[in-house]
Amino acid sequence: MPTIETTPSSASTTRACPLCGAALHPDNLNACEKCDWVASSAEQPSGGTFRDRTAVALSVIPGFGHIYKGHRLSGALYMLGAAFAIFAAIVASTATAGFGILLLPLYWLGVMLQVYFLEDLVVAGKRPR
Repeated sequence: MPTIETTPSSASTTRACPLCGAALHPDNLNACEKCDWVASSAEQPSGGTFRDRTAVALSVIPGFGHIYKGHRLSGALYMLGAAFAIFAAIVASTATAGFGILLLPLYWLGVMLQVYFLEDLVVAGKRPR
């Protein structure tokens, strides 16, 4: 009876670039030489840094988190915006039987989310704006 020899195929182990579809070099499967794609590394913190969470906590007073991260001008503008948001929510609440005051937590949440994902100029060593 004849025997059938099977050889493992190395072609099935090659990976393709998710952007351009080119075959990735076997020595470096995390980067594409053709389109400069680089796989996201595990070095990036998934839950944010301590400074991000601190900036969110400081944003209970809108603008303080931005100043903490080195964005002085935008922090001052968010403080001014908070005064306007309080005034607008009070005016809206008089016309909506008090429900307009619920717009304030939306402003605070927006400021907190924005400062969480904002670049930290203090840690990056860049000149504060």
